[in-house]
Amino acid sequence: MSARSALQKHWKSLSAGAAEFENFAGHKNMLQLIHLRWLAVIGQISTILLATQGFGIRLPILPMLYVLAVLIAFNIGSHLRWHEEVSVSNRQLFFALLVDIGTLTAQLYLSGGTGNPFAFLYLLQVILSAVLLEVWSTWLVVAITTVCLMGLSRYSQPLQLPFDSPFSLFGLYRDGMLICFLLNAGLLVYFLTRINRNLKERDVQLAGLKQQAAEEEHIVRMGLLASGAAHELGTPLATLSVILGDWRRMPEFRDNPELLEELNEMQHQLKRCKSIVSGVLLSAGEARGESAAKTTLNHFLDALADEFRTTRQVTGFEYHNRNPEDIPVVSDVALKQMICNVLDNALEASPDWICFEVLREQDALTLRVTDRGPGFRAAILEKLGQPYQSTKGRAGSGLGLFFVMNVVRKLGGSVSAQNLPSGGACVEVQLPVTAFKL
Repeated sequence: MSARSALQKHWKSLSAGAAEFENFAGHKNMLQLIHLRWLAVIGQISTILLATQGFGIRLPILPMLYVLAVLIAFNIGSHLRWHEEVSVSNRQLFFALLVDIGTLTAQLYLSGGTGNPFAFLYLLQVILSAVLLEVWSTWLVVAITTVCLMGLSRYSQPLQLPFDSPFSLFGLYRDGMLICFLLNAGLLVYFLTRINRNLKERDVQLAGLKQQAAEEEHIVRMGLLASGAAHELGTPLATLSVILGDWRRMPEFRDNPELLEELNEMQHQLKRCKSIVSGVLLSAGEARGESAAKTTLNHFLDALADEFRTTRQVTGFEYHNRNPEDIPVVSDVALKQMICNVLDNALEASPDWICFEVLREQDALTLRVTDRGPGFRAAILEKLGQPYQSTKGRAGSGLGLFFVMNVVRKLGGSVSAQNLPSGGACVEVQLPVTAFKL
């Protein structure tokens, strides 16, 4: 039942993670809007100075400065807020664009309305909304900017030139349109490139999250199957244990040393089968919470290496523990099975010799397993850790490294593999000590 609940939790975590990535991308885009707003402040100040001092156009300077002050205050507030908070929703982006549209409308109202060529800056707001916002928000921005333009075409303070001015309003309008086009084009190329990069990063993260969720669902389903099989195997294993115990008391076996030795080996292997079944049942579902045990790092690794040496038929097994400081840790069945899985894969590829090394640098633990087998194919290395990618050529294989990758990922570590120039392969598992340190 715990495995089924874990399956539901995986899908909930997928939805929560997707929303989190959306919000993180929104935060980056909000920062882009803040930068763009500072450029708008500089542009408005420059345009007011050029229009009044360069062309002698009469503008209501004080009201326009009030609008600029509101825009500057809002941008400072936005910078302070989004510097601390990293989650931005669609509604918050929509509100920020509404403030930009409102201040632009106020400035256009004070400077000629639709007779001001910078009215085409509304297109910049519409295009930004199409990239940043959801569909309903974008259409709402289109409606709002349309209403603003319609209002400015009827209500605005007209531009006025001195009677002796050498410039004409038509000529200034034409030059302003050219400047507005260059501004729109330059800002769109610069900011849309950066915004698209943020959106692509979000899409890559979402794709990785979906892949992870699919793999974890696969693991949970395999856990359900394994736990069911373990329950079914419990009864015949118990029956075999009773039969072997009865045989030990029979004179035919008790008085024959050779048969008695074989019985001892059978009981040893049966005990190992029971241990494996118990491990499967313990590690199904919430393995770390159900099967955790207190130990030390060196004791856990040394015991694991000794058990592997005695329970596997390996001619040459080298074990080197180069951990300089023994620390208390939490061990569990899942962690042990993950390490044994890497060792078993190496043993299957290289029955004559494998090497298990333990290295530690500060809070990073490295488990290195080397063999003298044929190595990995290039296609396997490219898709390392994906299910059913195997060199064994039989159905159902290729799950070993898949389980290893997912257990390591849960612990915040990483797995890498490479073929050695001298022959064989090397698999490295890197784990943060903080993941299981007491």
